[in-house]
Amino acid sequence: MSTTETEPVSLHSDRPSGWADPIREIRRFFRPSRESWQSFRNRKLQDRAFQRSSARFWLTRRFARRNSRRLFDLVAGFVYSQVLAAGVELNVFRHLSRGPRTLAEIAAAAGLTLDAADRLLRALDAIDLVEIDDSDDETVYGLGALGAALVANPGAEAMIRHHKDFYQDLGDPVALLKGTAPATRLSKLWPYAAAPGGAAPDGDVAAYTDLMATSQDFVAEEILGSYDVSWARRILDLGGGDGRFLRRVAEHHPDAELHLMDLPQVAGIAAERIGQTRFGRRIHVHSGDFFEDPYPEGRFDLITLVRILHDHDDEEALKLLTRARESLEPGGVVMVAEPMAGGRDSAAVADAYFGFYLLAMGRGRPRTPREIGRLMTAAGLTRAHEIPTALPLATSIVVGEIPRRNVSFS
Repeated sequence: MSTTETEPVSLHSDRPSGWADPIREIRRFFRPSRESWQSFRNRKLQDRAFQRSSARFWLTRRFARRNSRRLFDLVAGFVYSQVLAAGVELNVFRHLSRGPRTLAEIAAAAGLTLDAADRLLRALDAIDLVEIDDSDDETVYGLGALGAALVANPGAEAMIRHHKDFYQDLGDPVALLKGTAPATRLSKLWPYAAAPGGAAPDGDVAAYTDLMATSQDFVAEEILGSYDVSWARRILDLGGGDGRFLRRVAEHHPDAELHLMDLPQVAGIAAERIGQTRFGRRIHVHSGDFFEDPYPEGRFDLITLVRILHDHDDEEALKLLTRARESLEPGGVVMVAEPMAGGRDSAAVADAYFGFYLLAMGRGRPRTPREIGRLMTAAGLTRAHEIPTALPLATSIVVGEIPRRNVSFS
């Protein structure tokens, strides 16, 4: 058996294996010019006289108004979130999905007075969730473009309902950042954060699993539409929840041998739900802690971590990737799929939303593809690189592999 020894790789190595970086060098060259421009721009934007003149001048008026609106949206964002939550809680969008309704009909269905329903609907119209049609004698209300998209996305609606806990945890964001806030609701609610080893109450585990499952179909389709897994004969999904992702894999690739591993209580839910589908004999469910317990027997061509790595700090993430690498066949691949930081399209959801969500959970953080690549390299994986996805807002993908020969790591 031929072996190759590799030197340990620092997590802060500048370039993970397979990662070319010409863009960074170009940005570094132009940094002084960029900083000079930013300084000039910011001085102007802080000048009240410049603000007034740009708002009046026809060539800059549109940009000034747009920036003013964006700034106010940031200031008022918490109100928008609560208006959205009220619409979901009162099932306004579900009601309107059956067609336009009058104010009286909506008020009756929501249990609101006419005045309260009118106030809510006008607020929803202002943020493009509802459309008001007053072209006839009687005003009617229908779904707006964002409202229709929301109805088609049960995962988003489930997260909105769940946000009651998150919203309370963000009541004092400074205390949360300084670590002086009291125990957060998320840290108590989520079984992985609240109970190491999975010893959380069954109701909490089921609620957690259901919350993840509602959006997993969409994420699975995005992954499978971006990365071809048909080459993999044996696939292991670590932290696979109720098996939604592997069920989609099974639909697309009927010859693959599929395995799922999750904590005992979650694995029990997965076994029951998968057993009720036509994939009951194809998807093998394994109970255990993927940090400590043995992985399923044999080696795998592909090991997937779907929305798992960002739940863990670097030390745990490195251990997880290392254990995954040790269970690969030569030429095998580890795939990490989750919202990732640093991208223009995904920054709002990863850096802002998940950055604070995971802070409230008490563990983990969103990472850039480069940071995940560094962890993969440190774990002994090679050729770490990002796979483009159509909707990075939903998920991004980074893969790393081991060579197509036997390798020993020291």
